[in-house]
Amino acid sequence: MRRIAIIAAFPDELKPLVRGWERIAHSSPGVALWRRQHGASEWLAGCGGIGLPAALAVWAEWEKTGPVDAVLSVGWAGALTAEFRPGRAYRVSGVIDAATGERFSVTAEVGKGWLITVAQAVDAAQKRHLAATSGAGLVDMEAAGLARLAQKRGLPFYCLKAVSDGPGDRLPDFNRFISNAGQFQRARFVRFALVRPGQWLGLLRLAQHSRQAAQALRVAILEILEGPGRAE
Repeated sequence: MRRIAIIAAFPDELKPLVRGWERIAHSSPGVALWRRQHGASEWLAGCGGIGLPAALAVWAEWEKTGPVDAVLSVGWAGALTAEFRPGRAYRVSGVIDAATGERFSVTAEVGKGWLITVAQAVDAAQKRHLAATSGAGLVDMEAAGLARLAQKRGLPFYCLKAVSDGPGDRLPDFNRFISNAGQFQRARFVRFALVRPGQWLGLLRLAQHSRQAAQALRVAILEILEGPGRAE
């Protein structure tokens, strides 16, 4: 049985994919897990929050039930250049750790551009800086750490990201709403946004692009799992 782990940050990133999958009980707070048997494979999807520790918590939960044979880092990402369009999903060709400068290759026949992993959410000015200094086209907060661990374990590693926000989008500072455990404090953020109507249009656009991105991500993941053209 080939066990493939699909690791994201948020349930909404995985919602279109795991509809109808088995929900798995576990002991880790903030983690959500789903499983599906597919022929000789077992597909394992999970999310644990923002940042590497949360992603590793998902990986650890799956390893409690047996070894993992391949890893997919998936979810929303910010675009650093206009080449990457909001609402669309991309199979990344390589991942950069912003903290160390390490570069990790990705197991993929075809990939589009590089992704850079950072420790905090970035604004438009920081996106421009990252694009200019790294050559990356996308940014996230988990992929490089997962790529490093997959490399140490000798496992195939895939990175599929769907764009939630463009390079010039003006959005609130989301870092202030992320807990130390990597959980997004939604209630606090809603209270913040309700009294700032100047933010509403940008947030509505972000929500629309995020929904489209999650649907596109489902198709991209299934093309890895099942092969091109077989996504339901």
